[in-house]
Amino acid sequence: MTRIHFSRRTVLLAALVLLAIVFVTLVLGSSRWVRVARVDLTADKLYTLTPGTIHIVDGMHAPLKLTLYFSDHATRDLPQLRSYEQRVSEMLQEMVARAHGRLRLQIVDPVPYSDDEASAEGYGLTPINGGTNGERVFFGLVGSTMPANSDGDDGDERVPGKTLAIPLFDPSRETFLEYDIAKLLFELDQPSKPSIGLISSLPVEGNPVIGEEPWTVMRQLGQQFEVKTLDASKLKRIDGDIKALLVIHPKHLPADALYAIDQYVLRGGHLVVFVDPVAEMDNTPFVDSNGITDDHNSDLSKLFAAWGVLYDPQKVVLDRSRGLRIELADNSAMSHPAMLGLGQQELNRDDVITASLQRINVSSAGYFDLAPGTLSRLQPLMQTTPDAEVVSSQRVRESINNPGGLLDNYRPDNIRYVIAARLRGQFPSAFPERAQQPGYVARSGDTTEVILVADTDLLSDRLWVSYTQSLLGQPQLSAIANNGDLMTNIADNLSGSSALLSIHGRVSSQRPFTRVLALQSAADQKYLAKKQELQRELAVTRNRLSELQPAKAGRGDSVSVEQRAEIEQFLQRQLAINKELRDVQHQFNAEIDALGLRLKFINIVLVPALVVLVGLLYGWRRSRRSRRQF
Repeated sequence: MTRIHFSRRTVLLAALVLLAIVFVTLVLGSSRWVRVARVDLTADKLYTLTPGTIHIVDGMHAPLKLTLYFSDHATRDLPQLRSYEQRVSEMLQEMVARAHGRLRLQIVDPVPYSDDEASAEGYGLTPINGGTNGERVFFGLVGSTMPANSDGDDGDERVPGKTLAIPLFDPSRETFLEYDIAKLLFELDQPSKPSIGLISSLPVEGNPVIGEEPWTVMRQLGQQFEVKTLDASKLKRIDGDIKALLVIHPKHLPADALYAIDQYVLRGGHLVVFVDPVAEMDNTPFVDSNGITDDHNSDLSKLFAAWGVLYDPQKVVLDRSRGLRIELADNSAMSHPAMLGLGQQELNRDDVITASLQRINVSSAGYFDLAPGTLSRLQPLMQTTPDAEVVSSQRVRESINNPGGLLDNYRPDNIRYVIAARLRGQFPSAFPERAQQPGYVARSGDTTEVILVADTDLLSDRLWVSYTQSLLGQPQLSAIANNGDLMTNIADNLSGSSALLSIHGRVSSQRPFTRVLALQSAADQKYLAKKQELQRELAVTRNRLSELQPAKAGRGDSVSVEQRAEIEQFLQRQLAINKELRDVQHQFNAEIDALGLRLKFINIVLVPALVVLVGLLYGWRRSRRSRRQF
């Protein structure tokens, strides 16, 4: 029998190869089947899902497929967009890892003239220009439902092929990235349109008898929600299937209807209230046949008092700096101080409802405040500028034919009045006398929320819709403001689950170099000082030259010599100051370079050296302990 002897070198090589194979197998297997614990070390927890998102992902009923369309080839020269794509994909992957197989993610590069590009267009994704070689760039998300039995669960029935999309991931909306994705997942997981209740004394739904169309905002809501009109005269209770309740221009509501609204809010319902000190679309007579006066205002005084909200239905906010331009009867034009165009500076950029809006037009609006001692919080959505003034609604009604009279004796209050806001807090019932009724709720939870808007005219078409005739003679709608988007965003936000409402804006992942910015600011201040010094000396020299000029004719060449000496002196000083400016710039660059070198030394040399040192100390201690044992 022949024995085969292997050298020690051969055995060691074979062992190393075997260990490498085992290591690679374990790594690949763990990445595929084992969920590795991850730690988010970012300062603002950018990669940690909020509890609201976790609740939505964990509670999904049907498996969903997500397709991220990103033009990888066309964005080779767009590093900022590529960085944001990494942020989006990492958040999607975090949700997929959390979903336990209920979410499937696919990333597609829709190259030009491909089926993927046609697919992206078919799903309604919005391309942007400016890619490599002029190519269009797609960066959006498409979500679709999959058959319930695709993961072995056939217990739920879902609308087959339900598809929703985020047309474009705009980096400027990064703070609401998690909310937008979670909202998409929530809506995909719903089997039908959410129901919205409506109580209104204005003709927002039109009048089919006389051929009057619903207002555009209502037609838009009807595309995404099931709108149920509630009769206030018969209302006793609001069902829980109403995801959000719109109360528009509440006038003389019966006590039972107010109680139903009160209990709906305290049970966790989502309420939106539109009140108005001067509702210009209110077509009821100011004085009816019985002599009863109607000022065309509205209020929820009983509920507002219980919630700690201050609102005066006899007060209108003027703001001459945001007045809309209108044409008068004599063909002249003026800015109407009661009709306001609120821009981005007056809209809350940190709230998901108003973050992406550009302009909201309002007319004869009121304002909200909190009563002293109220524990509730009023988060503004729309405000005036400090150039605003409060006047009586009677004065506004009397100025219909002379809006310029509102500017007489105008005195700004230097206050930013809140026209629309979120009201958050724990609300008591406004009807303690009904405590004995079955199902009575005395107090709401801590997270109860109501949206308040002190204007109803913003919903009317005249403030934000323009109609033009198309080539075929059909009326074509175009929006001149975002009033319709505001209404849709409100309904969209409140009709979701409480988990969705709990997801608020995050900070941006683009973190500034604060130390570099501080150095830049210091250098800018030095530059400004030097620039001002140069301008002062230039002015002095020019004045001196102008003084010498009149004497030039009578004093001959000696004046010219003085002028040349003055100019030479100025030029020398100007060169000296320019040199000082360059020295400031060099010093600034040197500080930036020194900071960069320090960071490089820490990251490249110091930290690895510390890691190696710790490893060597640990190995030395182990070897020493081993020697002691033997």
